[in-house]
Amino acid sequence: MNSYQLAVTSKIGSLYLIASAEGLSGVYWDEQKVPYLKDQSDPIAAGHLMEAAEQIQAYLNGERKDFDVPLAMQGTSFQKEVWNELRRIPYGQTISYRELAHRVQRPKACRAVGAANGRNPLCLIIPCHRVIASNASLGGYSGGLDRKSWLLQLEAL
Repeated sequence: MNSYQLAVTSKIGSLYLIASAEGLSGVYWDEQKVPYLKDQSDPIAAGHLMEAAEQIQAYLNGERKDFDVPLAMQGTSFQKEVWNELRRIPYGQTISYRELAHRVQRPKACRAVGAANGRNPLCLIIPCHRVIASNASLGGYSGGLDRKSWLLQLEAL
């Protein structure tokens, strides 16, 4: 599967989007290690990249609450199960890692669920920022806690 990349500048930092003809497979912050892929000749993948970029900009401007770009998630079956559950968290709401573990019917696997959450390759699109610690602290976030706080404040509007 050939993947293609698009760099996007947003109001809270640079993002790198990765897609194939199957759909979007990655949304990474500039601090994350992402291989640079030069060839962007696939028109279907390019369309997914442009659509994702437009949807992300609209989301960050408070004009969109969800995403409908096709996804090509790459991970283990357990990770995909966690990521699909993350997609069910409504805009403007948060849950704890413990609650996420219960939702995937693995109440004793909070750490494994947290690790899968942390490996989410589609930040923003799959809203891992909506998961916080049981004590209401932010927990972690691949884009940094400042961005996580900003995203949660955006959704609280």
